[in-house]
Amino acid sequence: MKTCMVTVVNERGLHARAASRIVKLARTFKSSIHLVRDNVVSDAKSILGVLVLAAPKGTVLELRVEGDDEEEAMEALRELFEKGFYEEDELDEEE
Repeated sequence: MKTCMVTVVNERGLHARAASRIVKLARTFKSSIHLVRDNVVSDAKSILGVLVLAAPKGTVLELRVEGDDEEEAMEALRELFEKGFYEEDELDEEE
């Protein structure tokens, strides 16, 4: 199992659209993927599981990945968090 810490960096926090992007990406991997906040372990392949974390900007979550493609899954999800779920790009387009 691989673990790392990820930080919610986007202004809106872990809202429905961001959670949807996590789930969509997580489901492309065979590995078991979980996010942990304050001892609450949530399945990253479940929209309700991700939303229950109620993580505003600045929240640090533990990312746990276990399986055949854990390296690739870990890197892809870490990048998604680092890029703020690509929301800044969308805000630029809206202006």
